Formats: sequence, structure tokens, C-alpha cells
Amino acid sequence: MAVQIVMDRTGDSRYPFDPASAAQVAEAERRFRQLTGRGFTATARVAPGRVEIIRSFDPQVEECVFFPRLVGG
Repeated sequence: MAVQIVMDRTGDSRYPFDPASAAQVAEAERRFRQLTGRGFTATARVAPGRVEIIRSFDPQVEECVFFPRLVGG
């Protein structure tokens, strides 16, 4: 089971999906495109304590975390 984790100012939301389910993969890809289109940064855990920024949807990524754009002032 894969999961997309969306961080925001209230905490996080988790969206698990089954990479073997075409319908669930389509929904996860839609969410990926929607969030990255709104400026979220998508990262994938590649090793314990190590993440990489990803720019395209990959249903085989077990844990994808989305971070909102930081706003400074």
C-alpha cells in the first residue's frame, strides 16, 4: 500500500492507495498533479532519513510527502 501525505498548517492528511488498482492510481495521480500545480513540493522517501524531490507521478513510490510553498516576510 502506498500513501500520499499532504502537509499543511493544521498538520497532515494521508491518502493511501493500492498501486495495483487502476482507479486508485488515477485518483492519486490527479491529486499529485493538483497539489504540484498549486505549488506544493513533492518528495519521495528513498532511504531511511533521505528524501528526493520528485517532479512526476510514480505509483511505485511507497511514501510521497507534499510540502506547501513556504511564504516568508
